[in-house]
Formats: sequence, structure tokens, C-alpha cells
Amino acid sequence: MLDLVEFHPSENRRERKRFIEFAWTVNRQDPAWVPPLRLTVEDALDTRKNPFYQHAEIRLWNAYRKGVQVGRIAAIVDKRHNEFHQEQVGFWGFFESIDEGSVATALFQAAEKWIKQKGMRAVRGPASPSFNHECGLLMNNFGRAPYVMMTHNPEYYAQLVLQQKYSKAKDLLAFEMPTPEEFEPRIVRIMEKVKKKSDITIRPINMKRFAEEIAIIKDIYNSAWEKNWGFVPMDDSEFNHMAKSLKDILWPQFCLIAFAKDKPIGFSLSLPDINQVLIKIPSGRLLPFGIFRLLTGLRPKAKQVTRVRVLTLGVRPEWRTSGVASVFYYETYRQCKVMGLDGGECSWILEDNREMLSAMGVFLGAPPYKTYRVFEKNI
Repeated sequence: MLDLVEFHPSENRRERKRFIEFAWTVNRQDPAWVPPLRLTVEDALDTRKNPFYQHAEIRLWNAYRKGVQVGRIAAIVDKRHNEFHQEQVGFWGFFESIDEGSVATALFQAAEKWIKQKGMRAVRGPASPSFNHECGLLMNNFGRAPYVMMTHNPEYYAQLVLQQKYSKAKDLLAFEMPTPEEFEPRIVRIMEKVKKKSDITIRPINMKRFAEEIAIIKDIYNSAWEKNWGFVPMDDSEFNHMAKSLKDILWPQFCLIAFAKDKPIGFSLSLPDINQVLIKIPSGRLLPFGIFRLLTGLRPKAKQVTRVRVLTLGVRPEWRTSGVASVFYYETYRQCKVMGLDGGECSWILEDNREMLSAMGVFLGAPPYKTYRVFEKNI
């Protein structure tokens, strides 16, 4: 017999704590799992402080059997998503469960019922809590630890989701950047030719003018991604909240802005893979000692972070055929070599994003090494 406890994250502190803690119950024995910072999960669920919830609603469920927690799930309805895409779609996310179909069924039915009561006609996921945060279910390569802000889950999750009559909506692809080597002269010539032909210059973000730089990046971001599947534009408060959360872990030389003469036309953000440090903080708590391990580990000179993740890359529509996306990868890869890093990951890229896949082909020449799937079904 299962007992489901439905609650709002800002109104039931005890159940919210159990909701967060359950990720450790399911995953702590998986050597590839990286414990998240609890403060990060708290922020993702904070309906009072996180500006995402100015246009979205969320509901959570914990599942218990004889007083022992066996699962969790969240249901989300994002008004801005539905207005922007002219859809009536809700989302599920933060899903964790023991390997038992009846538990997953109970959780999904509860989430779908709530979403349907909100007037939605379809449900999609996982999104925790949106595509601007963590999304997608890992489908392969489960033995490899995830990069920063990428998901990881037990292999049996896909089967649990499929049992709920979900089908594939879209695959999100991750490409591995190998250990930097000397570029072939041909690649160097192509990249320099692209920059010269369009009078393109690329520079790192100026941290002393952080607010101004973020305003430039936000404008490019909302323009460059406008037609992408699942994209939802962020307003100033939401974008600034995201930028503030990333500021302390940025390495400026990996946050690049491209200009054509004086006009900003694209940006690329790569983050140091702090998961290499977080995996050494198994509790996910910064206090009393985790904060020192995190702060010291993030310093480039500490050499604890040896790889980066190309988190997002955007180019204004009129410049997408210019080759600037490949130049961003080139400059990032070159900086990895300068800093003595081991390469990294480019993720995620939509399976039908031809421009970005073409850039991957030119630059890496290798297929994706991980696939993350978004599922959907009508309700």
C-alpha cells in the first residue's frame, strides 16, 4: 500500500527536506552519481525567491510505503512556456524512484492529474523545473559521471517512464571534447579565415562590468534561441538570478562574446566542471567544511577541476552561417590547452539542430557520447 503526500515546496518544510534527501537514498551507491549542492536544489524549488515561479506553478509528491520513502516527483505548469509556444503542456521533473513500476505509476498519475486539472492537454519531461535548468533522462553511458548541471539517473528509469505510455519527444546530445592537442594547420587557417572574412572579434567577459556584460548576453540569448524547440525567453529578473548563481564559479576566459565590428553577435559560456569537486562533498552540504573544499577546488591553480562544459552557445540568426559557432569551439579548445585542461563536454545540443551539429562535425568529427531524452504524452 502506497501513501502519497502532496505538498507545495514553500508550505511544508519537513516534506521538502525529505523530497531533497531522497536523491541520496536512490543514488548514493552509484559511483558515477555526483551529489548536488543542497542549496542549489533548494533554490530550484524556492517559489518565493526564484523568479521562475513568477510565471510558473509547481506541486510535489513524496511516496511512502509503511513509512519508508520510495519515490518522489514534481509537476510544473509554466505559463510563459505555453504562451510563447502556443501550447497547453505541463512538465514533470525531479523524479526519483526505487525500481518498481507501481511506485512510478502512482507518482506519474498524481502529477498528470494535477497538470490536467490546470487545463493542460499534454505532459513532457523530465524538466527540473524547466529546460533552462536541468532536463532530459540519461539513456546511455551510465558509468560516466555527469558534467556540471547535467542530469544522471539509474538505467532502469527509462523503463519506468516507458511503462507510463510516454514516447520520445526529443533527444539532447552531448559531445566529448578530447584532451587538447595541437591544431592541424588546416583548422587554424579555416578559423582565422572565418574571423577575418566577417571582421569578427571574440573577447572574454569583463567581470568588472558584469551587469553590463550580462545585459549583452541576455539580448543575444533571447534572440539566438528564439526558434529552438522548448526554448522560453527569460526576463531580466530570471536571467540575472541565473547569472548571479553562476558568477562565483565562472572562469572569465571561458565566457566569450563575439562582435562583428562593434555589434555583439554571439556568445559562448563554458563552465569549469565543478562536479569534479562536488563528488568529494558526498553530503551536498557546504557547512561546516564543504565550502572550503569547494572554494579551494574551484581555483584554476588547484588543478582539481581539469575539464569544462560548453554549457550554452548562441549566435544571432543572421550570423549563423558565418562559422562563428565553430570559432567559439576553437577558442574554447585552445584555452583548454593553454590552461592544461583535459578537454570537456559540449552539451546539450538538440538532435535536429543542424547548425550546431555541423559545427560539432567540423570541430570534433565524432558522434555524441551521451544521449538525454525528453518524453511526452497526451493526457
